[in-house]
Amino acid sequence: MKNLIKLFPLVLLILVGSRLAAQMPGAGRVEYLTMPSEILNEDREYSIFLPAGYEQNTDKSYPILYLLHGGGGSHKDWPTQGNLAAVANQLIASDEAVEMIIVCPEAGKTFMNYFNNPDWRYEDYFFEEMIPYIESNYRVIADKKHRAIAGLSMGGQGTVVYASHHPELFCAAYAMSAYLYAMDLPFINPDDETMQKLQKLVDNNNCINYLANASEEKVNEMKSLKWFIDCGDDDFTFPLNMEYVAEMQKRQIPYQLRVRDGGHTWEYWHSALYIALPFISNCYRDN
Repeated sequence: MKNLIKLFPLVLLILVGSRLAAQMPGAGRVEYLTMPSEILNEDREYSIFLPAGYEQNTDKSYPILYLLHGGGGSHKDWPTQGNLAAVANQLIASDEAVEMIIVCPEAGKTFMNYFNNPDWRYEDYFFEEMIPYIESNYRVIADKKHRAIAGLSMGGQGTVVYASHHPELFCAAYAMSAYLYAMDLPFINPDDETMQKLQKLVDNNNCINYLANASEEKVNEMKSLKWFIDCGDDDFTFPLNMEYVAEMQKRQIPYQLRVRDGGHTWEYWHSALYIALPFISNCYRDN
C-alpha cells in the first residue's frame, strides 16, 4: 500500500503530462522519401522537415534550407543525430526561427561526396534535378531571398562550394566544421581506393584556392550572400577554416565567425543548429 501511495504522484504527473501534450498544437515533422534522378541513374533518398503550419496553412509558401550531412553519413543524420525536428520546433515556437522547409539530401552512401566526377555528377544532380524537384513538389518560396544552404564537415565544404558556384541562388551559407581541402588524417586508409578517390575530389574543390583565384566579378557575387563560419577550437578542420576566413578578409567578403569549445562531434553540430536556424531566419526576415 505504501508503495502505491509513493507511486501515485508519478502516475498523476504522467497522466497530466500526456493530457497537456495532447492539447499542444501540432509540431513540424520529418519525412523520409525518394526522388528520381536521370543524371545519377537511380532514385535518390532525402529527408524533409515540414513545419507545423505546412498542413494547416495550405495557401502559404515557405523559405527553404538545404542542410548537408558529412562524409560517411546519410540524409538521416540531421533528423536523428542532430535532433533536427526538436530543435526546429523549439526555435520556431519561441520565434527565434521562422517556419521553414528543411531538406537533407543523401549524397551517396557508398560514394560520399557532393562534387562532380565522370562517374558521379552529384553537383549537377543537386542543381539541375533536386532543387527543381523539391521546389515544384512543395510550397517553397523559390527565390534567392528565401533559399539558404548549410552543412557539416564534407557537407560544410559542399555548402561553401555550392554557395560559391551559385551565389545567385542563395541568401545565406552556414558552414560547420567545414572540410575545405584534403588532409592526411589517421582514420583515412591510404590503401582504400574509394577514400583516396574522395580525397582527390575534395582537393579538386579546394575552397581556399577557389576563393584566392576567383575573379573580382565572382567575389562581388559572393558578397551578395550572408556567410557564417562555425568551427570548434578542438576540431581538426580548425586550421582550414581559419585559412578560409583569412582569405575572405583578403577578398573583403563580409562574414560571421564563431569559434566555440568543441571538436568534430555531433554534440557540436547539434548545438550549432541553435545558432544556424536563427541566423538563416534573420536573412529571410531581412528580405
